[in-house]
Amino acid sequence: MNEGDPIADLIFRVADADRAAFRALYSAASAKLFGVAFRILGSRSEAEDAVQEAFTRIWLNARRFDAAKARGMTWAIAITRNHAIDRLRARPAASEGDEAALAIRDPSPGAEAQLIAKEEAGRISDCFGTLEPARADAIRGAYLDGSSYEELAARHAVPLNTMRSWLRRGLMRLRECLEA
Repeated sequence: MNEGDPIADLIFRVADADRAAFRALYSAASAKLFGVAFRILGSRSEAEDAVQEAFTRIWLNARRFDAAKARGMTWAIAITRNHAIDRLRARPAASEGDEAALAIRDPSPGAEAQLIAKEEAGRISDCFGTLEPARADAIRGAYLDGSSYEELAARHAVPLNTMRSWLRRGLMRLRECLEA
């Protein structure tokens, strides 16, 4: 027995599966261990859970306690501290809270941007009207529908290089019209 370390004596008795010693150890050390866990975790309920789990570890590992290496309370605190740190590391990444969510800008365009986009869409539509219908359809197919040059050439019954020329010249005419 350790004369100057009553906690160590209790741990030795817990190693022999003495339930009364375990209750006495809990009464003697739980407040101190709760304080350690609470300081690390910052949450009362989580600290309570951590202390319960630490006492489970103390019960299971009491045979490993060596009074020559540490005092009883120091050993119990180390178990609690390590467990609390493990719990802290296992937490999901902390979010910044509701303030951060409110600070996120709405991705939808504002009224001014919508008005400008509507004007631009009208100008583009007018410029498409200046193209021959087959060439306007080919440009829409290539750049809006994602059709390949080969698909467009087959659809319009023209050679592949002709389709490429239609698209290149049509885009040039659209650009000239939009810049005017």
